[in-house]
Amino acid sequence: MAGTPGTPRVLRAMNDRAALDLLLEHGPLSRTRIGKLTGLSKPTASQLLARLEAAGLVLATGTTAGRPGPNAQLYSVNPAAAYVAGLDVTPIRIRAAVADITGRTVGEFELPTPGRRAQGTVEQVVQAVDEAAKAAGLNRSDLHRVVIGTPGAFDPSTGRLRYASHLPGWHSSTVLDELAAALAVPLEYDNDVNLAAVAEQRVGAARDHEDFVLLWNEEGIGAAIVIGGRLHRGWTGGAGEVGFLPVPGTPLVRQVAKANNGGFQELAGCNAVLRVARELGLTIPGGGPLQDQAAAVLATAARIAEASEASEADGAPGTGQHAELLAQIATGLAVGLASMVAVLDPELIVLTGSVIVAGGEPLRALIQAELADLAVPRPRLVIGAVQEHPVLCGALQSALATTRDEVFDTSR
Repeated sequence: MAGTPGTPRVLRAMNDRAALDLLLEHGPLSRTRIGKLTGLSKPTASQLLARLEAAGLVLATGTTAGRPGPNAQLYSVNPAAAYVAGLDVTPIRIRAAVADITGRTVGEFELPTPGRRAQGTVEQVVQAVDEAAKAAGLNRSDLHRVVIGTPGAFDPSTGRLRYASHLPGWHSSTVLDELAAALAVPLEYDNDVNLAAVAEQRVGAARDHEDFVLLWNEEGIGAAIVIGGRLHRGWTGGAGEVGFLPVPGTPLVRQVAKANNGGFQELAGCNAVLRVARELGLTIPGGGPLQDQAAAVLATAARIAEASEASEADGAPGTGQHAELLAQIATGLAVGLASMVAVLDPELIVLTGSVIVAGGEPLRALIQAELADLAVPRPRLVIGAVQEHPVLCGALQSALATTRDEVFDTSR
């Protein structure tokens, strides 16, 4: 029988969860240390650990030998208490990873998918999950949950993917049901930029921030909006699809859904970086996706800007053109951000995606200065801290949050 608020069962469950969260945060802890951190007596902490160990949620993992004071048994969360999978889907590949309940990645797999057909979507997702699980020494049935991140958003009223016409094979109204049936594992899905925001909120630059905007610039421009600690997704899931935002400085784009493009994307996206670089006569690396070429040319501009500042050699060859590239892209990004800031007034703006990250601190500082001229609110701008596979990290963090709530609930 489920406990009710204030009953011993519920209080025990609250203490259990507090201890498990401390072990996740700090790593192995002794019985005494857990007691001090939770405010529990030593006998109560001992009972708590015995209960969690019997439930398979914690393990005895060595002692404090070598540290001052008497030896004490250390305990940690049992990594095998649950496993989750996350997927990052783009038009050219599916990247999958499996993590244990502590958040440690234990298996990864990447499946190239150029030119895939609609009928292969479900099979390829299943393959990516199975191969990542195999790399972890697991089967798909060992997974507690799968979270998939894609461009665009699934409209909750129709089940169809919107805002991402460039992602083939994902636009059937039945694709989510087909995936759920094929995987036979609890399945969730979210917009890729939203998941990047989850990663920054959980383990990155937005930790301890309740209100922030994440601006993403990679293949396309997008944003994630966090208000009161929660993602704001909008009525159709399209909150943050700011690449379609009409902005000054570009022609007005009509029928944006059909064009899969918009003013802000044209002003400051990867295509704009390459256009401005060509106009300035800068060398652009050939081959590869446009976002990689844009990131490469911005990285070069940022390095030159940093070297110029360090040496005060403002007249160095190429410095002027590279500085102008950074300035024009910073202005374009600030123009779009000014509209968002006027409406949302966020505490923090996290700048991420390979194109922005490549510009580094020189680009961030220019955007901050430009935004101060264009908007009344003055949010702090930071470069995202989760720069390696942020969407995949967010998918795993999202899956872990729900799974921990379920697995760590000892009141049932």
